[in-house]
Amino acid sequence: MTDTRYELVTVRIREIKEEKAVGEPFCTFFSKAASFLVMLDDVYKKAAAGEIRTLGLNALKDLNTALYEDILGENYERSYTNPGYFAELVREAGYDTLLAQYLCFLYTEMRALIPYAFEADEDILTLYMELFVEIYCCFVFAYEQKKGEVPESSEIRQCLYWFERDNCEIVVSRRVREQLDPSCSFATDIIRKCDLTDLKYLYYYGEYITETEIRLAGFLNSLPDEDVLSMARTYTQGYILGFEKTGKDISKKKTVNIRYPVGFERMIRFAIEMFEEAGLKPVIYRAATLSINKRGQSRTGYYGAIPNRQYDYDHREDAAVYLDNDYVNRKLGVLRAAYEDNRELAATHGGPAVVEDFGESPFLPEKNKEAAAFSDKQRRLMVKYEEKSGILTNEFIPGKERSFTIIAFPKPCIGKDFEEIFRETVKLNTLDYVRYENMQQIIIDVLDKASFIRIAGKNGNVTEMIVALNELKDPEHETNFENCVADVNIPVGEVFTTPRLTGTAGVLHVPQVYLNGLKYIDLKLEFSAGVIVHYSCRNFDDEALNKKYIEDNLLEHHKTLPLGEFAIGTNTTAYRMARDYGIEKLLPILIGEKTGPHFAVGDTCYSYEEDIITYNPDGKAIVARSNDYADLRKTDPERAYFHCHTDITIPYDEIEGIYAIAMDGSQTAIIENGLFVLDGLSELNAPLV
Repeated sequence: MTDTRYELVTVRIREIKEEKAVGEPFCTFFSKAASFLVMLDDVYKKAAAGEIRTLGLNALKDLNTALYEDILGENYERSYTNPGYFAELVREAGYDTLLAQYLCFLYTEMRALIPYAFEADEDILTLYMELFVEIYCCFVFAYEQKKGEVPESSEIRQCLYWFERDNCEIVVSRRVREQLDPSCSFATDIIRKCDLTDLKYLYYYGEYITETEIRLAGFLNSLPDEDVLSMARTYTQGYILGFEKTGKDISKKKTVNIRYPVGFERMIRFAIEMFEEAGLKPVIYRAATLSINKRGQSRTGYYGAIPNRQYDYDHREDAAVYLDNDYVNRKLGVLRAAYEDNRELAATHGGPAVVEDFGESPFLPEKNKEAAAFSDKQRRLMVKYEEKSGILTNEFIPGKERSFTIIAFPKPCIGKDFEEIFRETVKLNTLDYVRYENMQQIIIDVLDKASFIRIAGKNGNVTEMIVALNELKDPEHETNFENCVADVNIPVGEVFTTPRLTGTAGVLHVPQVYLNGLKYIDLKLEFSAGVIVHYSCRNFDDEALNKKYIEDNLLEHHKTLPLGEFAIGTNTTAYRMARDYGIEKLLPILIGEKTGPHFAVGDTCYSYEEDIITYNPDGKAIVARSNDYADLRKTDPERAYFHCHTDITIPYDEIEGIYAIAMDGSQTAIIENGLFVLDGLSELNAPLV
């Protein structure tokens, strides 16, 4: 039945490509979009017949460029996926610009089908191509029946809404399955079965491939086996140690989710073998492309290059086209049913092992006022969905039974020193954790005698924060701070705590910071009783745009967030590497957070695991695991978590001092004028001077 539907819809799309049945600018829009879908049909047929892998390298490169060309560089300025450009054409023609927004959404959903063509997924291709034809027919009917008119924008929105709502069950259920089932092995098969010395394999995914991915894969191929094995071992052992450290039984687990950027396949192949030796099969899924499964601009899964970051930014809230309360409730129902159908797979899933990359220049987006954007009501609905879906996930994959690990490496776009920086990063990831463990214990011993910590900035940084600490009832056997070495969070180098919200107050300031790939200029967060009460930055001239930028990207649509973590990073070696190579702004949060004190807004580091008692190497129980919000996890779970956690680091040279303040007001300096001052920490200062 599907074969017949697919054949019928692709025949019709080939006709649309040549038709002139509607007026401009819609005629050109449908022709261009149909031409793209015809190209996807050709890709699908080659993939289904096994012909993709018979193509030569140049043919694969040309195909990759053709698929993404419409949104690359300056092409995006005149692309029909650009809401601003298309809206101007529609406005000039005298029509409602919402039509442009909805059709831009439609075209973007068609572009999201590229991976499904490479995976030869006829069912998904058929669904979305039929939607395209349905929308086209609405325009043809209006043009013919209303003498050159166009459909009402509300009619087009209704078509999109009911499509997303009706097909939620298919698309979301598939997504859950591929997140849990190792038999969904499209990427795993590429990694295990392809000749990784023949870089043609990079194009088999259907992801956008640039010189960066080619150079990265080539560089890894140039390394001796023992070097790549060492990288994979650090990564896999960190994951396994995460279970051991928290007393979780890894023997109950059968799968591990491997996430990585395209180009790391040689390392991932070794990692798969090591995980399997530990009894864990790989679950490897692609970062979501369809709107229904996406979460803003984040990429969870494996992914290639980002063709155009402004395109990504413009379409980050495309769900605004169809999001309402009924849709959210239906999606949550579908999500629960999907987990029920995969209950055994979920129960034996161990959690993610993540490889991150860094080196791409941070992005400062432009505001596209015609792009789809959530209303206040829709933002609340998104928060509701994240809260409830997080609870659902934890029900079927309990946090107290799963773990994770994260490691990061640079990619070639970091600059001419890429290979040196890569090797230095490998050294960072394998620093002697015992030495750091001992030095960090010196810091913790002082902090555990304090009731508050004061953090003051300098050199243009106006931070003035008081962080309140939890009371230790049994100081001989309890601690507030985790002595964090290289297990789940690689590389080594921080001590962290969950602050007591009452008493935590002040201003956190960073003159310039890069968070999740986005640039913030003069970011200020003001805290009272441990939560953000005011926020600002100077990215845009318009203060309202600055607030919305923070709300959308840092607060993740919440009205406020608590201070979920305070930490002192001790990896001064990473700090020196960043300064020596001039890559401070390019470091990922994972490494950057170790290069100074940092504050995390959102959930604590122990979310969903507050009831698991963990211990430092000195045997003391870490008791600062929860806060006022997380304390609601059993009585009001929807208010307990925010499902976000973003670290904001202040570099050492912007720190006037960090002081442990006792209840009697006496204080002990941990850092002064950017240097550690406690006895036994001189080794940490060597890279700072």
